[in-house]
Amino acid sequence: MRDFPSCFGENGVQVADASCSSLGVSKPSQNCVTCVYKCKLLGKSCLISIVWSKNLMGQCLSVEIDDASHQCICKVDVKSSLFSKRKGSRSLLVNSSKIEVFWDLSVAKFGSGPEPLGGYYIAVVFKGEMLLLVGDLRREAFKKTGAVASICSARLISKREHISGKRVYGTKAQFWDNGQIHDLRIECDANSSSDDPSLMVRVDAKTVMRVDHLQWKFRGNYTILVDGLPVEVFWDVHNWLFGPSLGSAVFMFQTSFSAEKCWNSSSLCDSPASSWSCSGSFREPELPGLGFSLVLYAWKSE
Repeated sequence: MRDFPSCFGENGVQVADASCSSLGVSKPSQNCVTCVYKCKLLGKSCLISIVWSKNLMGQCLSVEIDDASHQCICKVDVKSSLFSKRKGSRSLLVNSSKIEVFWDLSVAKFGSGPEPLGGYYIAVVFKGEMLLLVGDLRREAFKKTGAVASICSARLISKREHISGKRVYGTKAQFWDNGQIHDLRIECDANSSSDDPSLMVRVDAKTVMRVDHLQWKFRGNYTILVDGLPVEVFWDVHNWLFGPSLGSAVFMFQTSFSAEKCWNSSSLCDSPASSWSCSGSFREPELPGLGFSLVLYAWKSE
């Protein structure tokens, strides 16, 4: 069977560098959320990564811009010591052009995770245009930066998040631009003494996927419907069942706009709680169908 990270195309989420399922790898910080946006810069496609992390010293923020070959163009790190100011800006020169990064978290609201829930903005400005704007304080961001809205605004293409639990692993997910924010729950009894563990995925408390006989189906993929549109789910729970105690399971939720997949998922989801046979390997996503990817690293609580 192919390695799990290899099932993502070059425009999908890159998880090989963050894969925590390899044997002998020490447990990384679970307080990390990475959002990747695609945009146009200097006439080329680029990726902007915003990384929220949390350690014993406090919150940290990193903004990195890479070209299409994943070579770093520029990077801004806001260490936990700088978070005391809660706002600031950085200017960088790239090919004699100035890129500006602004942030304001002075009234940001945080939950248990490293990513703010609201009351903040992060803005990336290039040649007076708003290349990327994240957060709910949009008016304040435009006033501070003096930028104009870009006709080629950045688009969120992937999000990577570490979650933990004993049997239930939950997060919030927004699969479509300006779409509804859903409660996403993964439930698995692999930690119990059950001889036949199962796996369930719930969206807003509704069961949309169930895998029985998980010891035989520890890797696979299946298409569900969210907001009436198809989302393909990939899972790899090998480490939960057979791996080291420090290993995590990995889940990917990939949006797809293929009419064929939409038709197939409609017939499959008529009985979402029924079991099915998993495919023998992960398929390469077709590039035209790529949309948004949510990758979750699920860790067992100690």
